[in-house]
Amino acid sequence: MRKLLPLIGSHPGGRSALTCRFRCGDACFHETPNTSGNEYVGDVIAGALSRRSALRAAAVVTVAGAAGTAVVGPGAGQAVAHGGRPGHGGGHRPGNGKGARGLRFTPVAPNKLDQVSVPKGYAQEVVIRWGDPILRGAPEFDEKRQSARAQAGQFGYNNDFLSLLPLDERGREHGGARRQVLVANHEYTDEILMFAGYDPENPSREQVEIAWAAHGLSVVVVEEERRSGRLTPVRRHRLNRRLTATSRFEVTGPAAGHPLLRTSADRRGTTVLGTLNNCAGGTTPWGTTLHGEENFNQYFAHADKVTDPETAARLKRYGISGGASERKWERFDRRFDLSEEPNEANRHGWVVELDPYDPDSTPRKRTALGRFKHEAAQPRLTRDGRPVVYMGDDEKFDYFYKFVSSKRMRKGDSRAAREHNLTLLDEGTLYVAKLTGDSPADQIDGSGKLPADGEFDGSGQWIPLATAGPRGDVSHVPGMSAAEVFVFTRLAGDKAGATKMDRPEDVEPSPRTGKVYIALTNNSDRGKEGKAPADEANPRNSNKHGQVLELTEYREDPTSTRFAWSLFLVAGDPQDPATYFAGFPKEKVSPISCPDNVAFDPHGNLWISTDGNALGSHDGLFGVATSGPRKGELKQFLTVPTGAETCGPVIQDRRVLVAVQHPGEVDGASVEQPASQWPDGPGRIVRPAVVAVWRADGGDIGV
Repeated sequence: MRKLLPLIGSHPGGRSALTCRFRCGDACFHETPNTSGNEYVGDVIAGALSRRSALRAAAVVTVAGAAGTAVVGPGAGQAVAHGGRPGHGGGHRPGNGKGARGLRFTPVAPNKLDQVSVPKGYAQEVVIRWGDPILRGAPEFDEKRQSARAQAGQFGYNNDFLSLLPLDERGREHGGARRQVLVANHEYTDEILMFAGYDPENPSREQVEIAWAAHGLSVVVVEEERRSGRLTPVRRHRLNRRLTATSRFEVTGPAAGHPLLRTSADRRGTTVLGTLNNCAGGTTPWGTTLHGEENFNQYFAHADKVTDPETAARLKRYGISGGASERKWERFDRRFDLSEEPNEANRHGWVVELDPYDPDSTPRKRTALGRFKHEAAQPRLTRDGRPVVYMGDDEKFDYFYKFVSSKRMRKGDSRAAREHNLTLLDEGTLYVAKLTGDSPADQIDGSGKLPADGEFDGSGQWIPLATAGPRGDVSHVPGMSAAEVFVFTRLAGDKAGATKMDRPEDVEPSPRTGKVYIALTNNSDRGKEGKAPADEANPRNSNKHGQVLELTEYREDPTSTRFAWSLFLVAGDPQDPATYFAGFPKEKVSPISCPDNVAFDPHGNLWISTDGNALGSHDGLFGVATSGPRKGELKQFLTVPTGAETCGPVIQDRRVLVAVQHPGEVDGASVEQPASQWPDGPGRIVRPAVVAVWRADGGDIGV
């Protein structure tokens, strides 16, 4: 009988050592790359903008709510109790009352079930799994007969960011069903869970080439069933596509062609093979998708053999050090060996733009958006139609950024408009954020206790780093050229004195209010000796649970260089006094830990997926009202299976889509000794997959 392995929370944030090993190269256990001496938030007062004056100028959109009751959702089994009682918060159940529109569902109880648990009255189904064929000629998945050629035509591994785009095939419908285009990131591979008998010290060439093919992006057309939220992949559709670690990508923008991006295989510095560690992303108003290259550092080997001290220092700032890599790719392709190709790492860590409607197009790495560990990139438009893109650098003590384009979007779907819009992210100004707290420093003691004014809040400024333009590029950072700013953006942020944050991950502007929400996942090093202390934006030392920050641009203008901010959520067990839910009664909310991806539903509610629940239950997806009388009421919508992370949420009127990433990724697990039976049951290999959830009666989600 197969024995389930325990979920070991030995790593920060409750994540397993196996996940940390393959996803980010054990980043939490390496020296923190940011050793700069930037100012503490509470010490920065010159030129500060009063948050309250900014908020008075900001419009507020109220979302109507109503009262009601809720009961604990499905998941008898291993439901997690808080404080020794069922549920949490003094015996109350979360979400008493009907809840805000869009959030009127029975919350799922925290649990450790090896399944996707959804609210009562909701149905679910796997849309597509790792290895499902999507291209013509690709075979059905066979775990014992995997090949690189097969994988290149199949859905990739460890799906993360998801985007669903409309597909108008000249108004035609197919059997009464409509079609959409699903775009998915494939962040990383875990060869121990992919290959039976895998030897991490001696991977075969075939295993490495399969892993290359399992990275990257997938585009697949899906057909929706009108009476439910079910989605079915349309195999061999003309738009279906796979981009992998060996596909061609074009480099555009200010760093394209610079000597820092040139290699022996690409002497022009304009064509890169592959995209690596694509985490979250964004969907543009002009119909393309953006994909953040995050923990790219782990794929490169032999930084210890780089002799040039400046190059070595730059590599170290990006977390690249040591000898052989985990996957040993350098044995099979010299571009992953930094002693052979020291510039190859500079060709990764960008935002990739993909046109999913043109299967013959070459995706582009947009260098004007800067190079760092991009979690995501989500644009909004200014009043005059220029894109502004918000981005987080997912590392302890790193920064969040925005890019303001100097070009206006053209409306329409003509060829000229599409070609113009595919240049929008190559010209403009890149900024980094610097925050100021408005409470005295002695009121921020690292415990998470609210200051005297009752909230963590303050003001901030966007510091310009560099501007890319048609007549030349300009650096705003003394001692760095514009190209150096764009290629080594972290170093530019250090010099500019940006605020060190607790792992800024997904950043999403509200389509209703324009307020920007930043998920700060956790930071176990906050307040340690020699590290940055707690501050008003990051108010807890040894921060295990993270927080969500709400940012309001001055005069609601996304091009402004000033903003106000407040902590919208301070995550954790609601019974912990060091938690905060926008002022909503804490006995009426679900516990949440390690916010990661964020998205909005059609009603203006913020949905949050988690990564590494440090409260002892499985990761999940949560909805929370951002305005109105129920602002801060947070309710858990689903949980994912053993060892898995919740990624890529898409919230539509009639369905919720999530990417279940790395199920069964538990310490000690392997193909021979799996820690999960999801999604296909006993005797089948564990496979990451995309899941759709809908109301069983066919109604809208949460209404």
